[in-house]
Amino acid sequence: MGDRWHVEVDRSVCVGSGMCASTAPGGFTLDSARQSHPARSETDAAEEILAAAEGCPVEAITLTLLGSGEAVFPPEE
Repeated sequence: MGDRWHVEVDRSVCVGSGMCASTAPGGFTLDSARQSHPARSETDAAEEILAAAEGCPVEAITLTLLGSGEAVFPPEE
């Protein structure tokens, strides 16, 4: 069984670029104010979810391992 992630979008940082929704259409949606929301707060680890987080121009998306809370993205310095 693979890792599971907790997905969070900081809507105070989100600029509504839509990059996450276009990169991972099943993982993120935009509301009427163009703010991003994860489709599910808990998901199986997936390359497209990671790519969406990495592609966010303002790094509004955080991914952590379920259970341990260890940072997946952005990586801890």
